[in-house]
Amino acid sequence: MLQVSLLGGQAISDDATGTARTWSSRSVALVAFLVAHAGSPQTRQRIAGLFWPDSTDAQALTNLRRELHHLRQVLGDEPSPLVVTSRDLCWRDTETCRVDVRTFGMERQAALAAAATDNSAGVLAHAARAVAAYQGDFLPGMYDDWLLDARSALERQCIDLCDLLCETRARTGDLTGAVDVARRRIQLQPLEEVGYRTLMQLHADLGDRAGAVSTYHHCASVLERELGVDPDQATRTTLDRLLARERPAAAPLPTIEPAAGRSGLAAAQLFGRSREFDLLQGRWRTAATGRPSLVLVRGGAGVGKTRLVTEVADVARSQGAVVASTQCFGTSGRLALAPVADWLRNPAVQSATATLDPVWQVEVDRLVPSAKDHEGPGVGARAMVDAWQRHRFFEGMARALTGVGRPMLLVLDNLQWCDQETLAFLTFCLGLTTDAPVMVAGTLRNDDLDEKSELLDWTARMRATGMLTELALGPLEVRDTARLAEAISGRPLLEDDTHLLQATTGGFPLYVVEAARSIVDLGGTPRPVGDFTAVLSNRLEQVTPAVREVAGLAAAVGRNFTLDLLTEASDLDADTVVQAIDELWRRRIVREFRDGYDFSHDLLRETAYAQISPPKRWLLHRRLAQGLELLHANDTDAVSAQLAEQYARGGRPERAAAYYRRAADVAAGRFAHAEAIRLHKEALSIVRTLPDGKGRDRQELVILEALAAPLNARYGYASAELQETLERAIALAEGLGRKDSAVTGLVGLWASQFVQGNLDGGHQTVTRALSLVEPDSELSGPAHFAFGGSAVSLGMPAEALRHFELAARLTRGAPSLSVGTRPDVHGEAWAAHAHWLLGHDDEALSSCRQAVELARATDHPYSLAVALAYGGITHQLRNDMSELRSTVNELRGLCDRYGFAYYREWGLVLDGWSRSDGSGLALAQEGINNLKSEGSFARMPYWLSLLADLAERNSRPDAAWAILDAALVGGQARRDLWWMPEVLRLRAAYDEREAAVSRLRSAAEMARAHGSAALLRRCERDLVERGVRASTPAVLPTP
Repeated sequence: MLQVSLLGGQAISDDATGTARTWSSRSVALVAFLVAHAGSPQTRQRIAGLFWPDSTDAQALTNLRRELHHLRQVLGDEPSPLVVTSRDLCWRDTETCRVDVRTFGMERQAALAAAATDNSAGVLAHAARAVAAYQGDFLPGMYDDWLLDARSALERQCIDLCDLLCETRARTGDLTGAVDVARRRIQLQPLEEVGYRTLMQLHADLGDRAGAVSTYHHCASVLERELGVDPDQATRTTLDRLLARERPAAAPLPTIEPAAGRSGLAAAQLFGRSREFDLLQGRWRTAATGRPSLVLVRGGAGVGKTRLVTEVADVARSQGAVVASTQCFGTSGRLALAPVADWLRNPAVQSATATLDPVWQVEVDRLVPSAKDHEGPGVGARAMVDAWQRHRFFEGMARALTGVGRPMLLVLDNLQWCDQETLAFLTFCLGLTTDAPVMVAGTLRNDDLDEKSELLDWTARMRATGMLTELALGPLEVRDTARLAEAISGRPLLEDDTHLLQATTGGFPLYVVEAARSIVDLGGTPRPVGDFTAVLSNRLEQVTPAVREVAGLAAAVGRNFTLDLLTEASDLDADTVVQAIDELWRRRIVREFRDGYDFSHDLLRETAYAQISPPKRWLLHRRLAQGLELLHANDTDAVSAQLAEQYARGGRPERAAAYYRRAADVAAGRFAHAEAIRLHKEALSIVRTLPDGKGRDRQELVILEALAAPLNARYGYASAELQETLERAIALAEGLGRKDSAVTGLVGLWASQFVQGNLDGGHQTVTRALSLVEPDSELSGPAHFAFGGSAVSLGMPAEALRHFELAARLTRGAPSLSVGTRPDVHGEAWAAHAHWLLGHDDEALSSCRQAVELARATDHPYSLAVALAYGGITHQLRNDMSELRSTVNELRGLCDRYGFAYYREWGLVLDGWSRSDGSGLALAQEGINNLKSEGSFARMPYWLSLLADLAERNSRPDAAWAILDAALVGGQARRDLWWMPEVLRLRAAYDEREAAVSRLRSAAEMARAHGSAALLRRCERDLVERGVRASTPAVLPTP
């Protein structure tokens, strides 16, 4: 069965597998044209002229024939829905091809027929299926002339069908279902007030006064923003009538007047910002041509940053661009990547996401789950093992945002509060393609930036890319302050009043606007008093105590809020809460925001919160937490970070800790390592304040075990913080008798110690781990792998092979959560080095190839990087330059694509060593420097020996000598012994004869003790070349 999606998407796919049959927009458009005229033959001449208007008739027909050939292949064998003659093309419906437009049309006709015969059941069934089939605009993102009329007609048909379905559901008693359809109608046509009036009435019939008022607020906000008008008299009368039902006759609600009902204008034209506006608009024009860019508008709080960006966003939207806006909040109660999630929920982006290959849709679903039945991605510790997927996760989201087919403006307000993962995603997204018509416009407060080192580092990196433009805003001049105040209040200002206003507000537009609104509210003369904060405090003091109480509760939320949440958390009855929010909305202290409300400016939120006493804050936060739990009982994960913060501020640390841990798991599932670490540490700080005891220790152990994975993913194995975390977890596990946790922690600690070059310490650690488990138990698998790794480095290759084989058998291909790799792949790749040292050259090559093949079969890029990295060393040991170059090229490409830092450095050193043109020395030095800067000293004698060889080849013998001396000192100090015979052999080349012979004999003796036949042969060869008979037996001891 083929599925053709033309409503809200552009795809022809296999319905069973979801696999796309074609990504050609021209092919999909041709199908759409024929479907729009289904059953009616369309001449080839007409189609060619419509689709290729700039080509000659002959060329247009040739283009059509080529597209038709491709389309026949896509649609498959008979019975084909495409009827082709020498003159005409026609679409016919078949049982093997389902088209959403045809489904919509046929169900709509059936609904209308049912309505004509008063068949309510038929109307309900057919209209619901038709509305469900209408997933969005007809061919979104395309604007051909023939398409616009068809799109408009289909949208109108769906709107009328929504009206029919809504009326029928309401008439048959399904008011909740009617509400859903009424909301859908508003989404389709947000400028038609009749839809709002219907929804308001339905809410009232359900007894949901809050819903009715919110609907009116949404209507007024949309009309004011899009058209600059107020709701008409019919809409205002509807609200008057609905509110009057709930009020006693003695207290009638005042009639809502259009402009007089609110505190001045929502916004005036820009004053004093012409230069900044022109610059920002110019940057947008450049970005829209296919040059991705980032603009940061900087300035103090209230200086007008958001207003300026909003003006440019309005221009972009009027030009047909997609504008997706979001904001950050000054509290920590949002999940990581929440701004990106907001962008992805934009209807145009959702339509684009629906056309992506399923592999990318799955990645988007990690953050914004869809209704499609994709295989769920892993979370928590498992997701951390697959941390390489972070790159693919980012790429999927970036493809969705850049695949809308139109210029895209992404607005991010209050960037100073942005989470680190969103910043990392922005860097990735803007760098993914160099020709995407995308601009990110952010606003950034200048306050306390010195305390935000991550943000400063990020802006520095973006500045270095050349994509960043920074725009500083300052206060308005006196003249512009007066013009703004007059525009908002609708009243002229005297000169004295103007100077007083400037002195009070400092020329900051927010304070000017709020002062002007006070003038309107009070109906007096402009006599503001006090400082900046007094302007905002005065605005809140103009409302009743009950309204101030609700404002304080809303401020305690710390972000946008809903009426349902305020009602659940308040002592006041629902009607009082609704009236309070209505008054705050009319005074423009709060604004309609998504499905709820938010303060018009963060400074107003801060002012409202500052007016609450500390004991009252404690109570409000606790009530808000309880309200969130009630409202999100079926999905607390979505609000886990918010719940944690509210309970922490509300004096319930035990519940806060539990939600911090859950929020950290959610962050881990999004590969938000920094956020997961922060949340785990919040939970840890709470748990460590509890009384000593096994209960407290158990809680701390659970947190530390979860914390280790994101610490490893973000900072690497060599992290001192990771080592400290693991050591504490091991101590707790042993104290609690938790053998499984102790072994897992010990293997993780081994990995940290090993990468740092602490090989003796690591070997002692893994020996301790093996002592805690049965030798052949599944729990011992990762420990055997770790022991094998230590044994190779300590010069025990034969012993290492036995443990690698045990690890592969006992773990059965499962990844080690403590090491982060698959022991069967990693161990096989590492075993190749042991085989080579033992003189088993064929076995070494076979083991190397088997590891790579197994990694490829698992479709696990990180495992493949491990196999290729170890394979590169194997090929270098065997001096197989062809295989080495091929392996290193693939390794470096993989590491660059997925950001594998550790193995990237291996690739740099090996690539450098393989080059013969003189460029390799700097490359190898870069890789070694990177390893050292990361604290990764394992195998350092080996890496330094390659660097010394390059120095010698580049005629720098003194440097080579010094490098080998450093390798000897470091190797002995860290007991990194496996390569020491070779380092001694290479160093002997710079000695006088007697000293060289002595050093070579030491090297040969060490190689013999290790059982390293390959290195022993090299030493003996050099001794023979110096005329010295080998002093060590030619036969190695039996392992």
